Amino acid sequence: MNATLQSASLSRLIAELSRLPGIGDKSAERLALHLVRIPREEALALARAIEDVRANVKACSKCFNVSEQDPCAICADAARDRATVCVVEQPSDLWAIEKSGAYRGLYHVLTGRIAPVEGVGPEHLTVGRLLDRVAKDGVREVILATNPTLEGDGTALHIQQKLESRGVAVSRIARGLPSGGTLQHASRAVVADAIGGRRALAKGGA
Repeated sequence: MNATLQSASLSRLIAELSRLPGIGDKSAERLALHLVRIPREEALALARAIEDVRANVKACSKCFNVSEQDPCAICADAARDRATVCVVEQPSDLWAIEKSGAYRGLYHVLTGRIAPVEGVGPEHLTVGRLLDRVAKDGVREVILATNPTLEGDGTALHIQQKLESRGVAVSRIARGLPSGGTLQHASRAVVADAIGGRRALAKGGA
């Protein structure tokens, strides 16, 4: 849409929407026009929901899952297996595993994956905090559930190498996920199979 045909407020909304992941200019325009057309209260409800999330949701200080409480409900649950930690890239991956019902341990969210081309190194993730947890919290197994992508595999290998001398078992989720796929888009059955079929890793490689 030609910018000269848009009001200033509409142009600003389109610009903000286009900054969201996976939203291009055309999608941003469609979303903006949709928000203009729907009842005012519906649009304001969305605005209030965004405001509430920003005000109330934060990262858990233990696992870095997003939550309105700290520690999050999973870390605070005494019934969870505290000797096992499943490492995921994003909270959405954690949610996918939880929905599968196949896992009852704790989690650690990296908040991303190592991607040198994008300038993302281990220091930009929560790898250091994971190593601290392993050292201090009696963790006996770390499950590497990073996504089966080039960056996800590289991240898993880096973590495995960091854990080799720490006396903890390291396993990798099974390849029920297609190469290049992500946990958040897999079915519950596939995620459950990937967790249940995890394999121990030999030293030196994922």
